[in-house]
Amino acid sequence: MNIDFNKNNDGLVPAIIQDATTKNVLMLGYMNAEAFEKTKETKLVTFYSRSKNRLWTKGEESGNTLQLVDYKLDCDSDSLLISVHPKGPTCHTGTDTCWNEENTPNYGFFSTLEKTIAERVANKDVEKSYVASLFDKGINKIAQKVGEEAVETVIEAMDSNDPLFLYESADLLFHYLMLLQAKGFTLKDIEAELIGRQK
Repeated sequence: MNIDFNKNNDGLVPAIIQDATTKNVLMLGYMNAEAFEKTKETKLVTFYSRSKNRLWTKGEESGNTLQLVDYKLDCDSDSLLISVHPKGPTCHTGTDTCWNEENTPNYGFFSTLEKTIAERVANKDVEKSYVASLFDKGINKIAQKVGEEAVETVIEAMDSNDPLFLYESADLLFHYLMLLQAKGFTLKDIEAELIGRQK
């Protein structure tokens, strides 16, 4: 790996810090060759602090370190993507990221769908919302719907109509997300359960 530390005539390259698990960007720092070598050696992310004019290991005072997982060099050889396991908040203000965001898992559209379900349950508009009306009938009805959708998905899996199989699979997943929320859980809890089984 040939990092071009001299491209900007200051011996520094930007280092984008990303949570290895959630994939969220946590912060941006700068590294010189010495900081990069120390990061590799200690497995703790070390930057070159332009304000302190010295090497600075993240968390050396706060204890909120960034444990190195992996690193990649971009196509121009002048910036780094550093994957880490953060120990505590990353930002000096006490927030998870330097953009004042929570460092929580994001499952793309499924996270959006979870949020939409929660909002419709909270609004309790049983006249306009299918989700709210189903929650209004109680957990037994939600569980029953999951069972019905599971049976329909299995039936379509044994047929050759792929579009219908996908349709029923989507229905099953949608109702399962509702059941998870009815029980007080989210996809994050399922992820944790599955990760725990790998140990």
